[in-house]
Amino acid sequence: MSTTIKPVNQKAWWLVLPVIICVAFSAVLPLMTVVNYSVQDIISPERRVFVGTEWFASVMRDEDLHAALWRQLVFSLTVLATEVPLGIMLALSMPARGWKASAVLVVVALSLLIPWNVVGTIWQIYGRTDIGLLGATLQKMGFEYSYTGNATHAWITVLVMDVWHWTPLVALLCYAGLRSIPDAYYQAARIDGASKFAVFRYIQLPKMRGVLMIAVLLRFMDSFMIYTEPFVLTGGGPGNATTFLSEYLTQKAVGQFDVGPAAAFSLIYFLIILLLCFILYNWMQRVGTQTKESGHE
Repeated sequence: MSTTIKPVNQKAWWLVLPVIICVAFSAVLPLMTVVNYSVQDIISPERRVFVGTEWFASVMRDEDLHAALWRQLVFSLTVLATEVPLGIMLALSMPARGWKASAVLVVVALSLLIPWNVVGTIWQIYGRTDIGLLGATLQKMGFEYSYTGNATHAWITVLVMDVWHWTPLVALLCYAGLRSIPDAYYQAARIDGASKFAVFRYIQLPKMRGVLMIAVLLRFMDSFMIYTEPFVLTGGGPGNATTFLSEYLTQKAVGQFDVGPAAAFSLIYFLIILLLCFILYNWMQRVGTQTKESGHE
C-alpha cells in the first residue's frame, strides 16, 4: 500500500520575508559594519589598517570605561529596586472595574507618551531654582539644590526622573497580571480567612511572576542603555557624575571620532547587556521554581 505525501505549502515564508529584510537592514548589517570597524584603524576613508583585537584590549584598559560601567550598574540596580516595588503598589491600589479603572489607566500611562528628549527638557525646567517648581521650592526651604553643580543632586535628579517616567510601565504590566487572576482564588482566600498580606504573598505575587519578569528585563535593558534623558538634563555632568555607558560611547564615536575603539566598545557593551540579562533571567526563573515547589509542599 503506497502512501501519498502531501506537498508542504511554503507560501507562508513570503509573509515572513518582509520581517527578515527589515531585521537584516536594521540589525544584522549594522552589526556586521560595527564588527568590521572594530578590527580596523580607519586612518582615512580610503586607507584602513587591520589591527585585530587591539581596540578591544585598549578599551578594556580604559579607566573611564570602568567608572562608567560601575556608575551604570549602580543606576540600573537602583532603578529596579525602586520602580518594581512602586509599580506593584501602584497596581494594587488601582481600581479593578468601572469608569474609574479606565480613567486611572489613562492618567498612569500619560508619562509613557512623552518623548525621551522632552522628558529631559521638562525636568531641566522643573529643577531650575528660578522658575522650576522643584528647584524653587527646595531653594525656599533653605536647601541648596543644584543639579548642574552638585554631582549627588544631579545623580538623584536623573534617578527620580527615570522613576517618574517608567514606573507606570511596571504598574501597567502588574495591573494586567492582577486582572488575569480568576475570582475563584480570592473567594477561596476569603473562605479561609486569609489576610491581605497572605493574599498578596500566595496568590497575587506568584500569579504576577511572568509579567514581573518581563518588567524587570525591560526596565533593566532600557535603564542600562539610558542616554537621551540625562544628556538633555545634565549633559553627563557635573564632571562625569551622570556619564553612563551610552554617553561614554557617544563621546568616543561622535565627539572624538575614534570609530575603531567606539565600535569595539559597542560590541563589549552589547555582550555585557546580553550576559547580565541572561544572569537576571535565570535567577528569576530559579526563584520562581523554588517558590512553586515551596508552595506545593
